[in-house]
Amino acid sequence: MLANQTLTRARLLGRHRWPKAYLCRPITNNLKPLRQFDVRSKVITEVRGAWASRGRNNYPRLVHMLVYCLDRLGNPQPEAPFSQNQHSSFDDSLHYSKVDVVDAQDVDKAISSIAGHHGRLDGLVAAAGITRTKAALKHSQEDLEAVINVNLYGAFNSATATARRMLKFKTPGSIILVASMSGLIANKGIFSPVYNASRAAVIQLRRNLAQEWEPVDAEGRGGIRVNNLSPGHIYTSMAKKAMQDNPRAKEVWEEGNMLGRISEPQEFRGAALFLMSDASSYMTGAPLLLMADGLKIEPWNGY
Repeated sequence: MLANQTLTRARLLGRHRWPKAYLCRPITNNLKPLRQFDVRSKVITEVRGAWASRGRNNYPRLVHMLVYCLDRLGNPQPEAPFSQNQHSSFDDSLHYSKVDVVDAQDVDKAISSIAGHHGRLDGLVAAAGITRTKAALKHSQEDLEAVINVNLYGAFNSATATARRMLKFKTPGSIILVASMSGLIANKGIFSPVYNASRAAVIQLRRNLAQEWEPVDAEGRGGIRVNNLSPGHIYTSMAKKAMQDNPRAKEVWEEGNMLGRISEPQEFRGAALFLMSDASSYMTGAPLLLMADGLKIEPWNGY
């Protein structure tokens, strides 16, 4: 082990002529801060409106925590890690169940079962999301209700069901409400007024839930942090559909992006891990905006 650590240090230092004593010093102590990111003992629920809307699962590939994915789809899509092709590489750390996020009782029952089985629940990733890319005057009442029901009601149902169990079992933890930069802007290249409004609502929701659930009462219930993870443009099935409906969207998004490209789902793993772990213990009611679009969104604008 010591030899491997020394070799690693030597490689990191490159060709610099450092004292031999320095090269031989173990680097284990330098890794202690990374323990804040350790979530291996946590039980997490991830709720989706449609499996592919936010891309492939961003968490178990990076760390080994127990994740339950609750999805409106009857079966996971082939690229999902729950599929028969890929499930073997995840052992028993991933579980998939069909749950309608719009049905509060259905969500509550599923999350209650998970928490009851483990005697705890440490967090939630509420990532349910659908969209309708059309002008406001072309939205039907059905379009309006479908988007608001999944994106806002789904987030609210998931968060409240999770908080009930975290308070019951007195397990402080973290709730991530996945929003979007679209909750702060009017997207160029497409029309999606109702989707953007629903994401803005999720941004406002996080402030209120964080204020309610962070204080710890006399019996030790509380300590639930609630934050937003708001990505920029991502290559997901939902985004690809938007680009098919609006051929210029991809070009417009890339031209307006400082990196000149659209992000991949796996680029948000680290951010999700940060919010779910103790590394973000001094963060609640806050936004985490991950984008390269150069938008002038200042902290005092109320985000």
